[in-house]
Parts: sequence; C-alpha cells; structure tokens
Amino acid sequence: MKVNLSIRILLLIVGLTGVMLQAGTTGKISGRIIDTETGLPLIGANVIVLGISAGAAADGEGYYVILNVAPGRHTVTASMIGYTSQQIGELIVRTDFTTPLDFTLTPTVLEAGQEVVVVGRRQQIQRDRTSTLSVIGADEIEKLPVRDVNEIIDLQAGVVDGHFRGGRHGEVAYMVDGISVSDPYDGAMAVAVENSAIQEIKVISGTFSAEYGQAMSGVVNIVTKTNYNNFKIFSDVFCGDYFTNHSQFLNNNNFNPGNNTNLDLTLMGPVPGLKNTGYFTSFRHFQSAGYLYGIEEFLPADSSNTDDSNPAHWYIERSGSGDYIAMNPDRKSTLQGKISTRLSPIMSLDLQGNYSQSKWLNYDHNYKYNPQGIPQQLKDSYYLNFSLTHSPSQKYFYTLKASQYFTDYSSYVYADPASMNYVNTQLRQRLGYGYYTGGMSMQHFYRNSRVNVFKFTLKGQPNRTNEISMGAEYRRSNLWLYEYLLRLDQSTAWKPVPYPAESVYNNRYRHIPSEFAFWLEDKVEWERLVLIAGVRFDYFEPDGIVPADLRDPDGSYYGSADPFNNAQPKSQWSPRLGISYPITDQGAIHISYCHFFQIPNFEYLYQNSEFKVAGGGLTSVIGNADLEPEKTVIYQFGLQQQLSPSLVLDLTGYYKDIRNLVGTEVYETYILGDSYARYENRDYGNVRGIAISLTRNPVDWFSGSLDYTFQIAEGNASDPLATFYDRQADPPRASEIQVVPLNWDQRHTLNLTLSIAQHNWGIGLIGKYGSGLPYTPEYQNQRTSFENSETKPAVISFDLNARSVFQLGPAKLTAYLQVKNLFDRENAVNVFADTGRPDYSLIPTYVPQQPIHSLEDFLTRPDYYSAPRQIVVGLKFAL
Repeated sequence: MKVNLSIRILLLIVGLTGVMLQAGTTGKISGRIIDTETGLPLIGANVIVLGISAGAAADGEGYYVILNVAPGRHTVTASMIGYTSQQIGELIVRTDFTTPLDFTLTPTVLEAGQEVVVVGRRQQIQRDRTSTLSVIGADEIEKLPVRDVNEIIDLQAGVVDGHFRGGRHGEVAYMVDGISVSDPYDGAMAVAVENSAIQEIKVISGTFSAEYGQAMSGVVNIVTKTNYNNFKIFSDVFCGDYFTNHSQFLNNNNFNPGNNTNLDLTLMGPVPGLKNTGYFTSFRHFQSAGYLYGIEEFLPADSSNTDDSNPAHWYIERSGSGDYIAMNPDRKSTLQGKISTRLSPIMSLDLQGNYSQSKWLNYDHNYKYNPQGIPQQLKDSYYLNFSLTHSPSQKYFYTLKASQYFTDYSSYVYADPASMNYVNTQLRQRLGYGYYTGGMSMQHFYRNSRVNVFKFTLKGQPNRTNEISMGAEYRRSNLWLYEYLLRLDQSTAWKPVPYPAESVYNNRYRHIPSEFAFWLEDKVEWERLVLIAGVRFDYFEPDGIVPADLRDPDGSYYGSADPFNNAQPKSQWSPRLGISYPITDQGAIHISYCHFFQIPNFEYLYQNSEFKVAGGGLTSVIGNADLEPEKTVIYQFGLQQQLSPSLVLDLTGYYKDIRNLVGTEVYETYILGDSYARYENRDYGNVRGIAISLTRNPVDWFSGSLDYTFQIAEGNASDPLATFYDRQADPPRASEIQVVPLNWDQRHTLNLTLSIAQHNWGIGLIGKYGSGLPYTPEYQNQRTSFENSETKPAVISFDLNARSVFQLGPAKLTAYLQVKNLFDRENAVNVFADTGRPDYSLIPTYVPQQPIHSLEDFLTRPDYYSAPRQIVVGLKFAL
C-alpha cells in the first residue's frame, strides 16, 4: 500500500521528535515555595516525593513541577539550607491531572535533622479538569460492595447498563495502564483485571483528551498497582448463595453457601536480591451456580409427538433425572502479575502479564425442561505489556510501550463436532408457546482477536504554564472467525457433519486491519484559566473487500472474474478543546467542545465475508469493510464548587450529535425473491442531559456520594439490525425515519454510595434508582404504537457491605458480609409487550393451553427480572 502524504508527514514528525508522550498512568505535582516571614520565593529549594525518586528544584520565582508521579497517596518533602524542612503526607495524586502543593518554609529554629510534618488534605477542586470524570481509588473500592470492574463503572453518573452518555455499546475505550485493551471485534473489554490489582480507575464520560481514540462516549483507564517497598500479602475468601422466596426463581429458597465461592490471593513487595525492583502477583478463582435454574425433565435425545387431537395418542419421552440444573452458572480464573524496576533514578521498566479463563451458560427459557441442550460459552484471554519510561530531565519524560492482547471465544454444546452425543436435528422442536422436549443447539462458533500495540508518548513542561503532550500509536489486529451448523440425519448416516464450506451455514474469515494515530495537545495553566487544546489524527487500513455489484454480491450470477473491490483506507482529524475557569479557589467552570471518530466494531465490517445469500427470502446479513467512521460532536458545560471543606458539588450539562452510526440496508438480488441486508452508515441520534453530583470526601469517619442524571437519548434505531428486523416482520413494517427514544433511554438515574469507616468496623452501602426504560407496545405481535413509546417499571436496588476488623499483631483479619439486592426487590429488565409488565400477559386470551406444560408456566419468565437477593460471607487477611 502506498502511504499518502499526510501519513508521511506525521511519520516524519514522529521520527524527528524521537520521544513521545506518556499520559493516562501518571499525574503531576506543582506549586510554589516561599519564605514564611518575608513571602519571597526560595530559589533552588528542593522538593522530593519520598519512595519514588522523583523531585524538582524551585525556579527563579519559587515555582516547581514534578512530572511522572504515580497515582495514589504520597509523602512530599520540601527543604532548603537554613530552613526547617516541611513534609506533607497523604497527598493524593490522580492520573492526567495536576495536584497543587505550596510550601512555606521557616528559617531554622529547630535542631538539625528535624522537620515540620503536616498531614495533607485531599484536593477538592480539580482546577485543570475540563470534562466529566470519576476517579475511584483502591481504598474506595475496598469499602464498597463491588466485585468487578463493571460494577464500579455502572455506578458512575451517565452510565446505564454499560451505555455511556446515551451511546451504543462498543463506544467506550478500555485501557490498562494507558494501553488499549478493547476487543476490536465488539468493543468489549478484552481482558479481566481484578479489583485486587487496581490502584485506581478513571472513568471519563463525555469529552476526553486527544490521546484517546476509537471511542465516542467514554474512556475507562485502569491503573494497576506497583510496590517497591515492603512485602505484603492479601487473601480474600468468601462463600454464599442467592436466597429468595419469589416463585419465578426455581431452587433459590434454600441457602447453599457452596453455590458461590471465591478465592483471591495477592502477593507484592520487593524482589529479593534485586535493588529497586518490586513485584505484584494475584490469583483469583470464582464460581457461581447462578440464580436461573431449569428442571431436567427431558434429555436432548428424547422425542415427543403431540400432533394427534386425542391426548391418549400422544407420545412423550421423558428420560431426565428431574433434578434442578443451573442454567446461568459462571466460572472464572484469573492470574496477573507485574514486575517494576528502576534501572536508574531517571529510568524505569514495567513488565506485566494477565491471563484469564471463563466458562458460563446463557439462560434460554425455551430449554427450561431440557437444560442439557444449551451451548456452553468459553473465553480465554491474555495480556502482555512492556513499558519503558525515561526522564532525561525534570522538564520532560517519555515512554515506550509494546503490548499484545488476545481473546479467544467459543460456543458449542460439545467441543468435538463429531461427538456421538449430538442428536438428530429434527428432535429440536417445540409447539408455539412451549418448551423444547428434545434436541439441542447444533451451532459451533469460534473466534479470536490478537492485537499488537506500539505506543510512543512524551510529556514535557517547557515552562511554568505549558504542559505539552504528544504521541503516536500503531495497532495491528488479527481477527479470525469460524462458525457452522451441524447436520445429523439420514443423509449424514446419522453422524454429526458440518454443513459444507459453500453453504450459508458455514462461514470463515481472517482479516488483519491496521490503525495509526498521532496526537498533539497543550495544557496551558494560567492563574485564572486553564486551556487544553489538542488535535488527533486517525488512519485506518481495513484489509477487506466489498461487492462490486450489490445485486450480485458474491459474483455468482454473472460469473464475473473480478466481482470485488478493495475497501478504501479511512482517515480523520479530530479537534479537542477544553477550558477550565477557576472562579474562586473553591470553584471552577469548565467548557469543552470535541470531535470524536470511531471505526465501527469489526464484527460489522467482516460478517459473512464470503457474501453468501440464502435463497427464498430475507435471512442473510453481510458485513461492509468499506464502512465510514462513526462520528460524534460533543458540547459540554460544567461547574465544580466546594461547599464545605469536605463537600463538593459537580454540575454538568451536555449535548451529543451522533452521525454515521451503523444500520442496515436491504438489497434485492438478480434472483427473484432473494434479498439480503448489508451494514451501512445510515443511523443517527442525539443525546442531551444534565448530571449533578454531590460528593463528601473521606475526611473523618463518613464519606459518600449522590449523583443524579437527567438524560434524553434519541435516535432512529437502537439496533444496527433494526431495518433488517422490520423487513422480516409479517407483514413488513416501515423503519423509523424520525428520532425515537433509544432502548437505554433512562430519563432519571440516581446513584447513592455511603461509607462509614471506624477503626475496627465499617459499613458500605450502594443505592440505585433508574426510571423505566422504553419498550414498544404490541398485541398479537403487531405494534399498537410507535417504537419505544411506553416505559417499563422503575428499577430500585440496594447493596450492603458490613465488615469487622481484627488486628492480630502486624496482620489484619477482616470478616465481612455482602448482600446484593438487600430488600430482594423484583426489578424488571424485560416485560411483555402487550401489558408492560414482567408477570402478566394477554397471550392466554387468544392462545389455547399447550399440550405438555401449561401456558402459565411458559409465561413465568425468571429472566425478565434482575438477580434476586444474594448473600455472601467472607474473610480477608492482610499482612
């Protein structure tokens, strides 16, 4: 491929620069040092961050800047000959932000070697913040009843079930230590990072820095722990179960602590024999039986015949044990480690690895009495990262990162497609509103994504007011997919055989797209104004082909010798602008305006890459490797205001204009009656809202937060396949041409977190309220109003974490109780479209009773509710 002129220019800039920006994993400390008595600057005074070999000297006006400071709590010392030293402890540093810290030193009156020690106070107003974000540290995670990253993310303002600020799934960039770990296939987080490994999580919703690309709605950056100093060991063991008397949940009224178990072990400290080298390693194994059960009344090999009008002539084979079978169990093991070493006072090296293995089942209500027929889901992933940071001077530092992450996902009933446990395809049948009385899923699905990332970054402070950031990133993805259906009937000699390669039920592809990005940003910090201006350039090479004639997508009708065209590269410049105006030392206004660019998730580019179209109607969907980037423009205005020494108000208003979203367009082929759907850039939307947050920081025994979001998320379609489904309806219906509420349009969201921490006990509480999500009313499968014109019931939940701490010499033992859905509320996640309720439908008014199980039984849907009450008890050990 010939590189165009803009790429050549950018590569030349990268080469001449030689070093690039590191952002996303460290913060900055800056301030001024003056004489207490005279107020004059102390030129040359030294400031040192203890424990990390970072420091600076005051300039001619007494100002200093310390770059590349790891997030967390630090102790900082200022000293100068002839003055008493001053030490500030418990200073909190956040990634990508400036922590102000001024010193006033007193001429020496103490004995030599003595110093004044001051306990630092948490900075309440982040004066250089121009966007909406939450930073959750390890201490806060420890206090709350949360067990994984997703639970932490969903607590943040503007996040509704993984949707950030009204955006679709897949519009969030997930990062670990500043390197992307988003699966390019579907945009999900590709690796598992456990809570025990997290130093802090930064969740940005709305606008964000020019460093971050391939995202339109938010960024999640996880910074992992590093420890050079003392040896530490942590363990966490718990057991528990779901417990409820709600009748729709089978087998959940007997508490069995062995149904949910967890073992978490963490070791960290200095590496023996290696100076300035520390390690962190953690292992976790978790398993849960889940809360959705079936009854093994039938086995997949059973057969039934109820065609005769006389029930006495029915044949029903029941070979099952009659036992309860878990239908949404989950099992996960994670191993992660990190080695950090200071090669010199100005150079450090990090090596990091992560491996996780998961296995689970997705509940399928149709298999409630034949639970052995549903496929198992398996996922293996790993993450490897190399990071070298060098600070040639106090004015700048650069970082080189190289990483690889891999995700392998598969789904099947039996791993061996030739297994004789597979049964005749015709056994998989059910009547109307009835269950499968035999048969099983015959689909095998495999895919994996291997992504290599190289990132060069630089951050410099050429003067007191300007902080220059620049960087470049290259990412190369290797995506492989193979899916097929099995046949097992007389034509295959009663052996399971995949459909042939030319069939629409057998698809395979491998694509190796590549991406390049360059960004430049300047943060200007004046006394009364902070300006952040940046620009980002993205370039994408899709590595795909598209049909030359959309009425003959695979070229088979005319037998063309060259029926395909190469998909074209895509590029875009994205400006980012943010302003923070500190109105007082206790308040700041921030304004931002940003353009965001994202290549659609690769599943939409490469689906059905062989362009096979099934005959006889509209059943096929093909990808489009020539999709244009999706685009979002965000306008945001906000206010931070300190109301008291520990209480902070945050108010943000925002508007998002979203264009070029992926949808589908239906095309007719040259063969009469055959058609297919193709992904196109045809959907659009807009989001507007206000977020209000009130935070009480942990100054003494009590801390907490309360945030409320009012948001309207509208668009022409919630699902990229909406047009495809509309055309498949009987009769076909017209797709929406006006904006309607999106499926995740939650108008009112309220999150509450409370933490009470005493010396030997503590309580953490999470409360959540969400107004009803929209749904489309229907009667007898026909819409009775426009799309998403009605709302489901509101959702309310409370989670509790209570702990008691026992000090055993240098060790600490913590006994705790965690209760999810404390009041066992029946929260609806889905409803019947004819009533808007999860427990009642009009279907029995026009559908007769079913022959094997009652209609009422089939319409009792445990999967229409969120999880019932879950209780776990555990012990934590720390040394």
